[in-house]
Amino acid sequence: MTDPSFSLVILDEINIALRYDYLNLDEVLRHLTARREDLHVVVTGRNAKPALIEVADLVTEMGAVKHHFTAGVKAQKGIEY
Repeated sequence: MTDPSFSLVILDEINIALRYDYLNLDEVLRHLTARREDLHVVVTGRNAKPALIEVADLVTEMGAVKHHFTAGVKAQKGIEY
């Protein structure tokens, strides 16, 4: 996040890592709030912590309309993992 050649960082599924305490929430919040003004950060994953929502500029909640998992298709290599 400190590399000036990046203008966008995607922290894919970081909310899951925070949910299970694999990462320290306070440390993540510290880095996010101290980021460069010209850096955009996208955080993904379900069940965002309230403290993370609080510091976010934009929060979007998505829901499944149709998913193959509900039809019995198990996780597929290259798709879900």
